[in-house]
Amino acid sequence: MKAQLAVAAVGLGFLLVQAVPMQAHHSFGAEYDAKQPVTLKGTVTKFEWTNPHARFYIDVKGDDGKVTNWNLELASPNVLGRQGWTRHSLQVGDTVTVTGSKAKDGSNMANAARVTLADGRTVGARSAEDGGPVK
Repeated sequence: MKAQLAVAAVGLGFLLVQAVPMQAHHSFGAEYDAKQPVTLKGTVTKFEWTNPHARFYIDVKGDDGKVTNWNLELASPNVLGRQGWTRHSLQVGDTVTVTGSKAKDGSNMANAARVTLADGRTVGARSAEDGGPVK
């Protein structure tokens, strides 16, 4: 009887693990470099209000006129909500200014620390686990 109960418990555990989608979480220091600050001004092309991190994309026009799309990671929607964000804070076409930390791999990706929204409000964008707020 104990063996059957153990097999049933293991089977149930396996089913629960399969039913819950898992996503790996990374540390700020593994992907971003706090010693490489970046300030970007651009136009929002996409906004994803998802866990474990919300993210948005902006087109930034360089001094040479070339437009580059940047991928900007934010804190989780729960943390962002406590900092004044909603799922409607960013709209495609909005012009925003972002300060944050560049990706270590040199890609056009950054962890956003603060975002000045189209309406002029500046809101925090990081959780303590993501390198903390910019001072």
